[in-house]
Amino acid sequence: MQVILLERVAKLGQMGDVVDVKAGYARNFLLPQGKALTASEGNIAQFETQKAQLEARNLETKKEAEDLATKLDGQQFVVIRSASDAGALYGSVTPRDAADAATESGFSLDKKQIALSKPIKELGLHKVHVILHPEVQVDISMNVARSAEEADLQASGKSIQELAAEAEAEAEFEIAELFDDIGAAASEDDDLVETSADASEEEVQNDK
Repeated sequence: MQVILLERVAKLGQMGDVVDVKAGYARNFLLPQGKALTASEGNIAQFETQKAQLEARNLETKKEAEDLATKLDGQQFVVIRSASDAGALYGSVTPRDAADAATESGFSLDKKQIALSKPIKELGLHKVHVILHPEVQVDISMNVARSAEEADLQASGKSIQELAAEAEAEAEFEIAELFDDIGAAASEDDDLVETSADASEEEVQNDK
């Protein structure tokens, strides 16, 4: 099926190009989203009359996207989720979740602008591609953690594995300290018993 593009579409072409696409892709994506028209003589003629207007609108939206990209590029957003000790999420972080997290921080994004190859299913820092305009794209980071404190630690560069190892080491240290305290207490008891025994023996000797 042939269509005429009304804007740049990645891997297809530039505004005004007439390209061959699968009918399903055209009907389900390009046409309903206003990215293309069927390449009939009437639509091609219509495009030519509106070309200047479309180009002007494209430049305007591109400028707006570039302004937003300057502020958004490299930003990190926190998403709190429940997860196992191994870091596997009970659920997943979707494009909607990523868009909502950015919007809550003051950046107006739509889930359709979030390019995730697959949902995020593990704790940690995840790079996410954002398409602000056909010609303007940036990367943001989703900091997926079980708590704000854990998110801060991950932001400082520690992985969930390192955090788990630190927690385990701390627990082992506390257990070791507990056993040391118990051992010290037992040693003191032995000393007391020994001292009492010595005192008793000394009393016996004095009685003689």
